Amino acid sequence: MSTNFDPLYRKYPVRRYPLYARNGMVASSEPQASAAGLEILHKGGNAMEAAVATAAALTVIEPTANGIGSDAFAIIWSEKDKKLYGINGSGPAPMMCTPERLTADGKVVNGRVPQRGWASINVPGAVSCWAEIMKKFGTLPMTEVLAPAIFYAENGYPMGAAQSRRWRLVYNGFKKAF
Repeated sequence: MSTNFDPLYRKYPVRRYPLYARNGMVASSEPQASAAGLEILHKGGNAMEAAVATAAALTVIEPTANGIGSDAFAIIWSEKDKKLYGINGSGPAPMMCTPERLTADGKVVNGRVPQRGWASINVPGAVSCWAEIMKKFGTLPMTEVLAPAIFYAENGYPMGAAQSRRWRLVYNGFKKAF
């Protein structure tokens, strides 16, 4: 199998922003999040730590698509261990949120849980997934890996046109719902 490593080649329409470093690269849907991962690589972190930094930054920069209260899943190849790891960071439904209760409360329509409101909430799993990745593969302190996301949260960031459009869509969706 051959791989076409032409950064300008796009077989499918995607919006990813790859940033290149001497010993790696980071690509995400927002350039600031890619920069967060790249910062960790520059500090001597590994690919898994860069992925956690990028994911954490995305929870700040792109909260309409990726929040800190979300789920996370990781498939990681460890060259050192010659082993493939899978981490399931999906959160369960709250204890009182049973299918019977949702049905009795009229929350389930056509067999589907609503996209908005309390009935759609699960127990977040993203942070526990990041913690597991750092426990198994981390070399830097978690505080250092989360520092770029914390910086964006405290100091702001420039919002791109695509994110601005998504905020407008979400706002309009909530406006109709309430």
